[in-house]
Amino acid sequence: MKQIGLILTFLIIFSCAEKRQFISKIEGTKISIKDTLKENAEIETFIKPFRDHIDKDLSLVLSFAPQTLDKSGEWQTPMGNFLSDITLEKASPIFKVRENKKIDICLLNHGGIRSTIPAGNVTARNAYEVMPFENSAFVVGLKGAQILEMVDYLISEKKPHPLSGMNFTIDKNNKPKDIYINNKLLDSNTIYYVVTSDYLINGGDNMLFFKKSVAVYDLDYKLRNIIIDYFKENKNIIASTTIRIRKEN
Repeated sequence: MKQIGLILTFLIIFSCAEKRQFISKIEGTKISIKDTLKENAEIETFIKPFRDHIDKDLSLVLSFAPQTLDKSGEWQTPMGNFLSDITLEKASPIFKVRENKKIDICLLNHGGIRSTIPAGNVTARNAYEVMPFENSAFVVGLKGAQILEMVDYLISEKKPHPLSGMNFTIDKNNKPKDIYINNKLLDSNTIYYVVTSDYLINGGDNMLFFKKSVAVYDLDYKLRNIIIDYFKENKNIIASTTIRIRKEN
């Protein structure tokens, strides 16, 4: 009986143990593309009217660019100047009506610009190529101390992030001086309102100063739609050459 008990115990233990499985054989089956042609043709017939309609809308000429707007530049670029300027321009009246406040600065990120606007006819497709993401415009209130953090960030990054409404000089010691906002020297006691993207207000691109904001406002206005609306309202697309960041030699 003891032997039978031991045998049963071993059987129970081994039957409950984890079973290890191994791949013993791999098989493949060739599926001909021809087998799915009929199904694909039906799908194509269904979506073709929608695709044609979208393609027609995207190809509609909205404006004209006398010169190519590109992303090249050390501290500012034609594309960056254009985007920051029009974002500030289009967002300002909305913010004024809703909050009765003035937007002082626009700051976007260089990496968010995904294409250039070539010279010639400008369409909605250009806007989608430049700004393919679904980012929206937000306005944040920043104290003078955070504006200084923003300036230090721009100097340390050495990237031409789109900037409008503010200009400053980098001295020979790589420090900022003569920081002007709306043609007035930076006041540490003032709260400045900055229009940017939902991605950046959450610390995107390491812009952590945005997370110290004293107020946040959602304009419910996609950055891409700002571009498209500007195209529709202006016959010519021209980037400002105003210097935003100047470096002493």
